[in-house]
Amino acid sequence: MDVNKNKRRIPLREQAYQEIKQRILTCEFAPGEFLNESYLQDELSLGRSPINQALHRLAVEGLVDIYPRKGVMVSQLSLNEVIEMIEVRLVNECMAVRLATERAQASEIEAMREILSETPKAIENRDLTALMRIDLRFHNAITAASRNRVLSDILSGLHERQARFWFLSLSAKEQMTRAYEEHVEIVEAISQRDSALAEQAMIRHVENFRKNIVATI
Repeated sequence: MDVNKNKRRIPLREQAYQEIKQRILTCEFAPGEFLNESYLQDELSLGRSPINQALHRLAVEGLVDIYPRKGVMVSQLSLNEVIEMIEVRLVNECMAVRLATERAQASEIEAMREILSETPKAIENRDLTALMRIDLRFHNAITAASRNRVLSDILSGLHERQARFWFLSLSAKEQMTRAYEEHVEIVEAISQRDSALAEQAMIRHVENFRKNIVATI
């Protein structure tokens, strides 16, 4: 497959948006950092217009702040904001895992296990980007198995908004390993069709995420 050819088919403004957003979510562009538009043009080999359009789109999403005559800054992280999101996420994650326990097909549970099987290598390599993608895929698999599209949309948005916090919360290998073990506990409870056990495992998982965040920010 010609990756570059496929990339050229994506509108330039979308390329700019995806590239800049990924670097913000993985904290390559750190909170509070000013983004130099000339640097972005050179770094991404894109013109001023698509870069500008991408930055305005990211501003709407709350990932950057645009200051007239000053520039564009990656938005700061707010502890209060993430705590509020975690409160909403906890309620919805518990509902999703309960529904998934009741509704997931055997093939979907096996797919969850296959996703998690990629984790040990990512932990060994300390590949936070890969771990974040695995985490998103795993939680998305649970919400897909819940058969509730509204719930899936809510959680998808929350996961994306929390991505930067997630990235900062797993700085130590022990934290990565614990998150992996929590994921395994969740999928095993789903496979046993034990909704109470699955919910308890999910609560521990989200609560530990909250504790890591509070200790980090």
